[in-house]
Amino acid sequence: MRSPLPSELNGFVGRERELAALHGLLAEARLTTVVGVGGVGKTRLALRAASAAAVQERFRDGVWPADLSTVTDPELLDHAVLEALDLTDHTSRPPRRVLLDHLADRTLLLVLDGFEQLVDACAELVCELLRRSPGLRVLAAGRLPLRLAGERLLALAPMDDEDAVALFADRAAAGRGGFTLTDESAAAVLELCRRLDGIPLALELAAGRLGALSVEQVLRRLDDRFRLLTGGGRGVLARHQTLRTTIGWSHELCTPAQRLLWARLSVFAGQFDLEAVEYVCVGPDLPPECVLDVVQELLDHSLVVREDGPAGVRFRMLDTVREYGADWLAATGDAERLRRRHRDWYLGLATWCELDWFSPRQAEVAVRVEVELPNLRAAMDHSLDRGQDAHLAQYLAGTLWFCWVGCGRLAEGAHWLSLVLEAEGGDHDGARLKALWVLGYVSVLRGETTAAIAALHECREEAERTGDAVALAYAVHRTGCLALVSDDMPRAEELLRAALARYEEIGELNSNVLMARIELAMAVAFGGHLEEAVVMCEQVVEVCADHGERWARAYALYVLGYAAWHAKDLVRARALLAECLVIDHAFHDLLGTVLALELLALVAVDGGDPAEAAVLQGAAEGIWPSVGLPLFGSACFNAAHVLCEQRARERLGDPAYGTFRNRGRGLGLDAAVARALAGPEEPAPEVPGARDVPAPETRGPAASRSVRSEGTAGRSAER
Repeated sequence: MRSPLPSELNGFVGRERELAALHGLLAEARLTTVVGVGGVGKTRLALRAASAAAVQERFRDGVWPADLSTVTDPELLDHAVLEALDLTDHTSRPPRRVLLDHLADRTLLLVLDGFEQLVDACAELVCELLRRSPGLRVLAAGRLPLRLAGERLLALAPMDDEDAVALFADRAAAGRGGFTLTDESAAAVLELCRRLDGIPLALELAAGRLGALSVEQVLRRLDDRFRLLTGGGRGVLARHQTLRTTIGWSHELCTPAQRLLWARLSVFAGQFDLEAVEYVCVGPDLPPECVLDVVQELLDHSLVVREDGPAGVRFRMLDTVREYGADWLAATGDAERLRRRHRDWYLGLATWCELDWFSPRQAEVAVRVEVELPNLRAAMDHSLDRGQDAHLAQYLAGTLWFCWVGCGRLAEGAHWLSLVLEAEGGDHDGARLKALWVLGYVSVLRGETTAAIAALHECREEAERTGDAVALAYAVHRTGCLALVSDDMPRAEELLRAALARYEEIGELNSNVLMARIELAMAVAFGGHLEEAVVMCEQVVEVCADHGERWARAYALYVLGYAAWHAKDLVRARALLAECLVIDHAFHDLLGTVLALELLALVAVDGGDPAEAAVLQGAAEGIWPSVGLPLFGSACFNAAHVLCEQRARERLGDPAYGTFRNRGRGLGLDAAVARALAGPEEPAPEVPGARDVPAPETRGPAASRSVRSEGTAGRSAER
């Protein structure tokens, strides 16, 4: 089971007693909370404990960290935990219900970090999850306890002298100036560690200064700063005051340019990259050509942390450091201007990503938008806070359609789209109309027919009134999608052809337009004209190849895979569907993934492996609750599934079929996809009494409707 704990970027020093105590609490209690002042090392200790082999082995369904530090809206708390658990759900079920259903029968450790700003909401969530999920345990790390019955607390104190000296020496040795602890320097280091009350963050900040100062110089400057900020008192400082004093001392040691950039970086939520800094934070007092050097200086002083990942080199500030910078930014009177620049950058980024979604950089866009979500949310929040800018929030929520539907974030998309459309002041027709058709699109995919009809009807009426040809084309298109998933094929074909004509008239070509072609192919196939549908999808594949588009290509491959199965070319069918599955899974497109599994099951049974077909059907059955009503409750969409089950049961018999299907239900999403792509690890056992069932020669009306199962792709294709 995957446990996506972050790798440690530097060595873990000391805390042996605390680790042992925490392991003991994890073995005894279902809820353990590590509490302590900011910077004392709560997160690091919790993750270190959770990564221990004994802990990993105890939880068969994994150890999952959830960083909540960038979540400020209680309504997004459940979504954030879903995201941390790598769960994708396209249904209209509340995210809390999705969490409860997922965790109900799992043995899992959830590590919650940075929840102080949402302590009440987090306590309510944890209470319900623990009550309804007997195999769940929670390890929380924060400045406050959750105050729940059964909660066991580990109050993390600052480091003792021995550990503090070891940590300081380790970080100082790794710094630019290098450092070796000697008998001569030991006394000064010990005094420094005591003056910093053994707080790890304070120690690391101080160690970052040894590139320019000796330990004695650091100690003298720290003494001066303490007296300045505390009125000369030399008593033991309160720990929170010590930390703030230490950060303030670091601030005083910074150059004016470093202080300025520190304050301005506080507008970012989560990670950020250099390009964003060079746009948001520059000015006459901080020219663009100086930004890289100042960022490097802040890195050297441990005020900014570098993080490498799929999106490249990125940076972040520790929460305590960022909060200090935010206070200084507010004091300068420049906070509002910086927040506007931050918002403008991410409006531009979203626009760029939408355009590049239809390009060879589509996969790069998916990764980029994933890591930028905290900043994109902050940009929407800022626009909503300023009533006159509500139209910018609507534009941003609508522009991110590819994130909501292409990257498996339908529930969050519905949240933001509903929120921005309710805001007053969004009187810019173009932005509002885009948000409306995207909300209609998301609602179709989530099975919320009433909401879809309302949004698309309003969009179409307003587009006709204002003469917005683009919004009108999209409203007609998505209404055709609704007809498709509702089994009204004549109306679906009529609307989709009309939408494509409008797209051609206005010169629109993108992933949405290609999806309209695929959806029309599905409607045509449902009407019994499979050859025409194949031609349409082959043309789409060609356009995708020309533009480097992969997401829409997956749905075209889905239809072509069905056609190959219908032509009894099972080798080709499997190859096409396997490629479809790889793409859908890479984009976290849950609906496309489960549809491909359904058809691969049909290919398996006709290829002579009914046991594997039953396993794949079971795997799909386990995924459908996160998508919506299995196969939409429609005879048209359900035909392929019914046909596959019938043939598998005839070959295996009911008891064996049930056994294999239950085996598939026990697979997680990643395991199910891997199984479908690789095939069974072992040949299916012989089943006594099983009968050979020949591949069908002609499918007949009911069976021919099984092409409609790729129409389920149409539902995801509407994405």
